[in-house]
Amino acid sequence: MTAVFSAAVLALSSAPPSRAETPWFQANVGNATQVLSVVSTGGATAKIDVWQRTAAGWQPVGTGIPAHVGASGMTPQSHDGEMKTPMGIFSLDFAFGTQPNPGGGLQYVQVTPDYWWDGDMKSPTYNTMQICKKADCPFNTNPSSGTENLYIPQYAHAIVMGVNKARVPGNGGAFFVHTTDGGPTAGCVSLDDDTLVKIIRWLQPGALIAVAK
Repeated sequence: MTAVFSAAVLALSSAPPSRAETPWFQANVGNATQVLSVVSTGGATAKIDVWQRTAAGWQPVGTGIPAHVGASGMTPQSHDGEMKTPMGIFSLDFAFGTQPNPGGGLQYVQVTPDYWWDGDMKSPTYNTMQICKKADCPFNTNPSSGTENLYIPQYAHAIVMGVNKARVPGNGGAFFVHTTDGGPTAGCVSLDDDTLVKIIRWLQPGALIAVAK
């Protein structure tokens, strides 16, 4: 899978070196073998490097992929409404999108207009995906509550980042790697959809995302 991904993605970047490298996140990802590294390039922009651990060590299989992050940059601790992307090491739990499953190792959910990400801090299902008709949802669906309807162009394809998995009210939710609309995000990481699809096809359970300034 690495070779296939390399051929597809490295057209956007430089060829990988023949020897293993030591990525900045190495000491913090345990036994993970796939990592998306997101490093700020200033303001609301970043670069993504895609890493695979082999028997020989860590190898970049895609580098310098342009991305957008939160309109207000990055933060060590996320909070609702800050428009900042959380820094740290997070799981990549599952993928979803308005488009059909592109394949890959992660669970994929094709969403309809009845799919929501509950951002209502008073809701027992805060920071989880929910399915309901808008009029019947037991949580606040008003965008001002932080709830998002997932049937939008920016979610043609998306990967859920495991931020605030304890679902502490106010510590933020709905952090995804998703299709870019060409501008800053509300705290997610966004990139070109064609490249995102290649990444989704490459990912396997246990993959992580590492975010830093």
